[in-house]
Amino acid sequence: MPDLLTRRFRPGPAGGLPCVQMVELVTEYLEGALSPRERRRFETHLSRCEHCSAYVEQMRETLRLLGEVPPEPLSDEAVDELREAFRGWRSG
Repeated sequence: MPDLLTRRFRPGPAGGLPCVQMVELVTEYLEGALSPRERRRFETHLSRCEHCSAYVEQMRETLRLLGEVPPEPLSDEAVDELREAFRGWRSG
């Protein structure tokens, strides 16, 4: 079975990954979801591309600063509106 990078993307010059594909994979990279082979290819690109390296560092810093963003609680009015909408949906 081909790995994620082979399945999703065509190789760039000399088998590398184009920057746009790196951006699409950054979340998986930061979450540790890439296979060892995918991770090596990703990190090889980072070692050669200052722009992608800066982007990944910016993403790391954003995650560090945000930590976790708690969801905003719904107002009582919004909860009532949702309940009414679902009542109508279930009876319809």
